[in-house]
Formats: sequence, C-alpha cells, structure tokens
Amino acid sequence: MGVFVVIGKQLKLLRERAGLSQREFGDLVGYGPDQISAMERGVRTPRPEFLRKADEILNAGGLFIEVIPQVEEAMAKARTRHPEWYRGYAALEAQAVSLHDYSTMGVLGLLQTEAYSRAVFTQRHPPLGEETIEKRVADRLSRQQIFEQWPPPEFSFVMEQAVLERPIGGPEAHAEQLRQLLRIGRMRNVQLQVMPTGRAEHPCLDNSFTLLTPKGKEQVCYMESQGYPRLITDREEVRVLAARYGIIRAQALNPHESLDLIEKMLEER
Repeated sequence: MGVFVVIGKQLKLLRERAGLSQREFGDLVGYGPDQISAMERGVRTPRPEFLRKADEILNAGGLFIEVIPQVEEAMAKARTRHPEWYRGYAALEAQAVSLHDYSTMGVLGLLQTEAYSRAVFTQRHPPLGEETIEKRVADRLSRQQIFEQWPPPEFSFVMEQAVLERPIGGPEAHAEQLRQLLRIGRMRNVQLQVMPTGRAEHPCLDNSFTLLTPKGKEQVCYMESQGYPRLITDREEVRVLAARYGIIRAQALNPHESLDLIEKMLEER
C-alpha cells in the first residue's frame, strides 16, 4: 500500500471523527471537496502545507507532520503516469510561470472536478478500460497542484459559454464543476473569462489551445485535435497564437462579468 493511500485513509478517519464533511473540511484548508476526496483515496498528492493545516484542524497530534519527509521523498521519486505522448507537455506545465488557455468544447483538464473528469473519460469512444480511466482521472487531478505553488504562476482562462452550459456528467456533476470554476476564478493569480455565444464577431473559430511559459524558457503553445497532440515551439507560430488569444480576451466578458454569469447559471439550475 502506497504512502499516499495510507495518508488518505488516516485523513478520512480523522475527518469523520471530527464530524466534518469533505466540503466542510475543504473550506477550512482551502480545497474543494473533490480534491479532498482524491487525497483520501490516495490518487492526489497531499502537499506539505496541506498536511500541516490538516494536522492542526483535525488534532492529529503531529501524525501528518511526521510523514512530510516521506511525502516529499515519494514526490521526488515518482515517475509521471501521464500517457507517453502527453509527458513532454505535462513536464513543461509543471514548470509554468504563466499559462493561458482558450477552451471551445469542454472544461480544460486543469480545471476539472473529479466527477467531470471521470465522465469525460468514461464517455470517450472507443471506450477506455476501467483501470485506464482511473489512472487518467488521477493524473488529471494531480496536475492541479500547480495552483498551490509559491510563487504562484499567472493564469488566464477563456472558455466558450457553450462549455459552461454543457452538463457533462449530469446535473450534480455540472453544478459541482461550476462551483469549482467560481472557486478557481476568484484566486488572485487567476483571470477567468467567458466568451458569450451571442458575439457576432470571433477571431478564432478553430481548436482550443494553451499558451505556456516554463520558468527560464520561451513561450510555447499546445493543442490537440481528435487525440492528436501538437506542441508548437516556432516563435512566429507562437506569436500569432498569442496575438489571437489577446483578441479573444478582449472580446470575452471581463472576469467580474464572467463570474457573475456562472453564479447566475448556478442559481437558475
């Protein structure tokens, strides 16, 4: 049994003993309920800062602080479980000082809840095996630790309004995903915007893409089309996409308007 699975079982036991739901505990430590669930099942790595907070809140008596060195060692030795074709980008993403994404069909993996992510992989055709689905979900959730880095990277996300309206995973998963977007969108280092469907002009009726700047390196762009990935490093191609992204941001709702729209969608459900 892995160290993260053991920590997860202890975390769940002490949380339940304290009479806290995953959502209540998550509010106290600054995490969403899906992230707490993932850590309790051992599929998400608990950060040292989280373990210190959890130890205090759950009166663990130093139990979680004691395992921090083991966690750090396991993190250092762990090999990525991402599919081989994705590993190059995943390695760059983990080093990002800035990340800017435009999404057209679904919520970006970096922003997905566990339920949304599982629905995405379960609905894929041809079907994936159950073991593959669980690994893909765990990998996707593990990437979200980038939001906990210090100093924090700079993020901006623009998504088409249709992405928010599509209830992937059903009503409950949809509502949870909208709440996750609100939580992330309110972070100080995050700008989240919605491109309204009613816009008469649009600079990019094409694929989603992500602009990424790894620490100490030049900006690159990543995109996928029908499962075929492409990492763009050519300066001129990246410059064109960066300029296009700037126009997309200018035509989208501003961050305050975007969060208001998401809140309204939740209220009208």
